[in-house]
Amino acid sequence: MAEAYIVAATRTAGGRKGGRLRDWHPSDLAGKVLDDLVARTGIDPAVIEDVIMGCVTQAGEQSTNIARNAVLSSSLPESVPATSVDRQCGSSQQALQFAAQAVMSGTQDVVIASGVESMTRCAMGMAVILPAKAGLGVPKSPKQEERYPNIQFSQFAGAEMVAKKYGLTKDQLDEYGYRSHQNAIAATQAGAFKDEILVLDGKDAEGNTVRHEADEGIRFEASLEAMKNVKLLQEGGAITAATSSQICDGASGVMVVSEKALKEHNLTPMARVHHLSVMGHDPVIMLEAPIPATERALKRAGLSIDDIDLFEVNEAFASVPVAFLQKTGADPDRLNVNGGAIALGHPLGASGTKLMTTLLYALKARGKKYGLQTMCEGGGLANVTIVERL
Repeated sequence: MAEAYIVAATRTAGGRKGGRLRDWHPSDLAGKVLDDLVARTGIDPAVIEDVIMGCVTQAGEQSTNIARNAVLSSSLPESVPATSVDRQCGSSQQALQFAAQAVMSGTQDVVIASGVESMTRCAMGMAVILPAKAGLGVPKSPKQEERYPNIQFSQFAGAEMVAKKYGLTKDQLDEYGYRSHQNAIAATQAGAFKDEILVLDGKDAEGNTVRHEADEGIRFEASLEAMKNVKLLQEGGAITAATSSQICDGASGVMVVSEKALKEHNLTPMARVHHLSVMGHDPVIMLEAPIPATERALKRAGLSIDDIDLFEVNEAFASVPVAFLQKTGADPDRLNVNGGAIALGHPLGASGTKLMTTLLYALKARGKKYGLQTMCEGGGLANVTIVERL
């Protein structure tokens, strides 16, 4: 089977809800990422054979195939096709895996995998809430109700279930949330994100144009004591807003090519896709899936947990990475070394290739070899991608 190589990776800095990216139409935001990938590689955009773009809230400004709209908002020619993917929070990680599969199958040589989410302009849940209010139905069908009676699938409930199952305390989760901010602060101040971030014009609170070059959600004044005082989301639970991912605007992407394309277009690979897989799991606890998915992925890849130099486990809620560490035995010092979604934000459909971008640059900075990325996803799903830095 042919190999798939990542030759470029980029992301916007995260924007808070109503923050510096509030005036960016998501198609234009994603289009800038496509242009940046072309600029980073110097490739002729006409040779790009597909754009696969993750997006969760495919409604309003993100409807009618946001991927194609992003191409039409970019400098790419009209000949470049595009399609949109929804695997919930793992949407653009799945886009990456689809792109790699296309290259590995030999059917395509140059594919962009990307993601976008403006949670300011396309509010989380609006694709469900607006039709429901209009009397047009809800996603849960009668057959699903028979199988899961009186159950409302909820990521918030799932996060608490994970905490309870693994015996995680609020103090443990608060400490992890504080760690996420501390890692993100250190990375930002050290310039660790400089090469991966696509700098854009944004708007400050007064409406003035400013450079959007740093993740807006990081709380530089964060203290563990303050985090411990944040109100619980659920009485008797362990999760607070301070130990949950931040609502975020952003876009990201990677370019995936074949060995043939490397030679023809004189491209330098950043990494090789070593393994890709996806797993379905219990949709009620929902967020536990990265644990068995990682265990299976490592077995299939012929690797142990200690062979992985760096991990990116999406911080949808602190209970997810903390349970992951506890069950897999992964080294905490290798996990989310530059912070995660608790500090940096979780722009839903953009998070997959966002995390991969950060993982690739972190591997490079540390001179490490193997990186593993996984995400918990709505419906009880998890993607796992293992890359080998070159």
